[in-house]
Amino acid sequence: MMEQEFSRELNFPEGYVLNVDKPLEWTSTDVVRKIKYALERIGWRRIKVGHAGTLDPLATGVLIVCIGKATKRVEELQAERKEYIADIVLGATTASYDLEHPVEGDFPWKHITRPDVELVLRQLTGERLQTPPVYSAKKMEGRRAYEMAREGEEPEMRRALVNIYEMELLECRLPEEPRLRVRVECSKGTYIRSLAHEIGVGLASDGYLEGLRRTRSGEYRVEDALEMEKIINILSGAKQI
Repeated sequence: MMEQEFSRELNFPEGYVLNVDKPLEWTSTDVVRKIKYALERIGWRRIKVGHAGTLDPLATGVLIVCIGKATKRVEELQAERKEYIADIVLGATTASYDLEHPVEGDFPWKHITRPDVELVLRQLTGERLQTPPVYSAKKMEGRRAYEMAREGEEPEMRRALVNIYEMELLECRLPEEPRLRVRVECSKGTYIRSLAHEIGVGLASDGYLEGLRRTRSGEYRVEDALEMEKIINILSGAKQI
């Protein structure tokens, strides 16, 4: 349905909200830049394009891209509830709490049972304060936290209020492997990387994110999202109206 709608001749400046399945290793800015360039090539020279809710490069899934007058809806769309599928490894960590940095540390994990995991997930559910990762885009005195961290500084990260509405343990490989798959429904501003670390610490171990897929943002679902290759192909044959 989404592909058929997007394939029609559209008056993009009047506003269009595009549900993109962000590729692995692309930044959210990469997606916006590619779409804007494709629109410019078919004649929309000064059109506005923006995204509603950043996804890390190592995450995939729903990235809402607003085109034309729809960019006025960015804040509204960012505020919507999000859903993720998170693959978490216990017994180790990384500086960024994901695979952007090398795995380090050797923490115990063989004591952990499925009931332990389910208990910690319940304890971490609800409204609470969360500390963002040091390697994040949070601004500290006008600079990004990750820029400071890469220069050897240790930014003091401020905790932010988030809401974890629901967590469901989809897969638990314990005791054979220290790996979990968790479905998370959460508010804007929640760092799933930090959540992976918090789950590990709550289990008297540590943890990091091995993979992340955003499956929903508000009413937009990943099963309806378009892949970038398809979007670019459609735009290359589109016409202005």
